Amino acid sequence: MSARTRTARRRAAPATGGARQAGPVTYVALSLTVLLSVFPLYWMVVIATRGNAAIAQRPPAVLPGTNFADNLSETLQNPQANFALGLLNSAIVASITAVSVVLFCSLAGFALAKLQFTGRNVITLGVVLTMMVPVQLAVIPMLIMMDTLDWRGQLQAVIVPFMVTGFGVFMMRQYALQGVPTELIESARVDGCSMTRTFFSVVLPALRPAMAVLGLLTFMQNWNEFIWPIAVLGPDNPTVQVSINQLNQGYVSDFSLMFTGATLATAPLLLVFVVFGRHLIGGIMEGAIKG
Repeated sequence: MSARTRTARRRAAPATGGARQAGPVTYVALSLTVLLSVFPLYWMVVIATRGNAAIAQRPPAVLPGTNFADNLSETLQNPQANFALGLLNSAIVASITAVSVVLFCSLAGFALAKLQFTGRNVITLGVVLTMMVPVQLAVIPMLIMMDTLDWRGQLQAVIVPFMVTGFGVFMMRQYALQGVPTELIESARVDGCSMTRTFFSVVLPALRPAMAVLGLLTFMQNWNEFIWPIAVLGPDNPTVQVSINQLNQGYVSDFSLMFTGATLATAPLLLVFVVFGRHLIGGIMEGAIKG
């Protein structure tokens, strides 16, 4: 290989950054992935704008109809579903749990990552072990606890048990280990900051990318939660997922109403992702770079 060829290759390497150019197969695979992901949502909207007969139409309907206003009015006025109340309850539950999980898990994760105290590793192991237990196994004990507290049918029954999660604590601990320099904390302590001020003034800004990811994931998880709300709340004080289930309680399943309810339930999640999606992607990418 001549010296001129080696020099040309060295000059070309920084321009590409060592990354390969995507080929046609990659674009085809990505296009199919997007199509398979988006089409169920699109078809849900199509059925929501048509009558119940469209669900069995062959070939399937692929263009929106003109019945969405009627379906929307009937869905919101359905006495069994209490859909407006379900949307309000889900917004309250998802927002409160997202804020509390971010706050408490950030505090716990910081303590487990940066503070030296007896039993820190044991507590961390206990947090990891809680992530291995399926939530469904805790339904009966939690129902007994809710009966003891007389919280059945009340929103605190679906808020308080999820105000902190093992996943959130472990996630914030791992991020704090890499994203918060110990020297920064020690400098704040030398300057006379209390531990509380050190956390809120020094540590919290460094944890913001992970907090954004955790908050959005928690909001979406609690918005979509179904098993626990239907067990502890019931149809009289529902969340949105329970309301959608109530739309299917008639003698004949009206899929157009169910899909209309599903469309209404999906719209807030899409809005949250559009508004905060940049922070979600940025937090994931920053965490990947730090890792």
